[in-house]
Amino acid sequence: NLTATDLLFILFESRETPMHVGGVHLFTLPDDVDEVDYLTQLMEKLQDDEALSFPFGQRLKSPMLSSMPPSRWEEDPKLDMHYHVRHSALPRPGRYRELFSLVSRLHSTLLDRSRPLWEFHLIEGLRNRQFATYSKVHHCAVDGAMAMHLANSMYSTDPAERTEHSPFSVRSFKRYQRKIDEMHEDAADEPPSADVIKTVGGMLSQTFGTTIHLGKALTRSVEAYFRPEAPLRMPFSGVPTTSFNSRITGARRFVAQSWSFDRIRTVGKALDGTINDTVLAMSAGAVRRYLKEHAELPAQSLKAMAPVSLRTRDEVSSSNAVTTVVADLATNVPDIETRYRTIQASMREGREFLKQMSRKELELYTVIMQVPAILVGIVGAQDRLPAYSMVVSNVPGPRKPLYWDGARLDGMYPVSVINHGMGLNITFVSNHDSIDFGVVACLHSMPQAQRLIDYLEDALVELEELAGTGRKKRKGRRKKRSSS
Repeated sequence: NLTATDLLFILFESRETPMHVGGVHLFTLPDDVDEVDYLTQLMEKLQDDEALSFPFGQRLKSPMLSSMPPSRWEEDPKLDMHYHVRHSALPRPGRYRELFSLVSRLHSTLLDRSRPLWEFHLIEGLRNRQFATYSKVHHCAVDGAMAMHLANSMYSTDPAERTEHSPFSVRSFKRYQRKIDEMHEDAADEPPSADVIKTVGGMLSQTFGTTIHLGKALTRSVEAYFRPEAPLRMPFSGVPTTSFNSRITGARRFVAQSWSFDRIRTVGKALDGTINDTVLAMSAGAVRRYLKEHAELPAQSLKAMAPVSLRTRDEVSSSNAVTTVVADLATNVPDIETRYRTIQASMREGREFLKQMSRKELELYTVIMQVPAILVGIVGAQDRLPAYSMVVSNVPGPRKPLYWDGARLDGMYPVSVINHGMGLNITFVSNHDSIDFGVVACLHSMPQAQRLIDYLEDALVELEELAGTGRKKRKGRRKKRSSS
């Protein structure tokens, strides 16, 4: 059945606001294969319609009254894999610019509600024996962490491994689930710890404790809303409007880039911060410069929605399990160190605030906190009352090199959701020795979004200078993935 959060992604979907998340994965072909033969074999495997795992074989089931929203999933008896899996070729010269242009167009179109809510595109025509995939799945079926599980189930750390089954199949996903179970079986054999005892005690007191903890959390939320000087930030509180906090169209602009994992981590360590703090500071610096270049930097600071996963490491079954923290990006602060510390403080306060609640309490709290956004959405006032300025999301990815039937995975670039009043999304994935950024914006409200790639680099250089980790001449600062 659909959860309340899942249902919201359906109810608020429109032609201008498609509610699917996606990803662009970049590969280099194995040295010893013919490109045409290799991609032909991949397509045959991808279009195999053996028993599929969720959500690839399920479609939404509507109640008897067609005006009511769907409430659950059902198996699709007329599944057409040739519709869902498609083969595309880029026009010459096959640059990343052509790839990003294609992805921008594909990400702009709605998924067909009468079918399973996903598409997968195999894309050839890139230079240097590279090829790419673009996938999109409705947000009511997956969140960022679940999408990463689905991607990891396709790949292997062994370049010699070859798969026999479709990556969308039940067999493939069960094999991945067994790998996860094996990783944690040692922990399962350990004697009960204090944490386990705490969990048992928590179960006994949950009925009585939930109301108390949740009440305290809601009270503190209201207090924080009326105290803009407090480190804890709340949606709608002091959110300025910019050109990308307007009503958006269905047209999308997507650009991507990779930076060295060690480079960003080194800055975070030197500043006594985290990778997430550093990336938020990069995003703040980039957006601040973009707004200054367009003479629209607001006097108030931009606020970012920073999703936080509620999943355990081995949880791969649920669709959406996420809450949010509001990050103060301090875009109105010229001093880089003060900006970094403001971001750091708001994230620390947000995480500490969430820690006081259990998973069930967080799920209920998240639903309650969505009510104002729902009401604003119903009256169509998101552009006049934005809950957040933008999204900056962190999705943990693989820390080892991965391969797909011998093809080396070079990049994992998220392609996420934007909405009225929040027309910019920066999502990043840690991928082996790099951090891969995917930027999605409305083509009409932010037509020069591709400049954010250069501004992110500039912001990182500024942070390196602050941290004392930069060099006068740094070669290979970032892996070139820009659209130019």
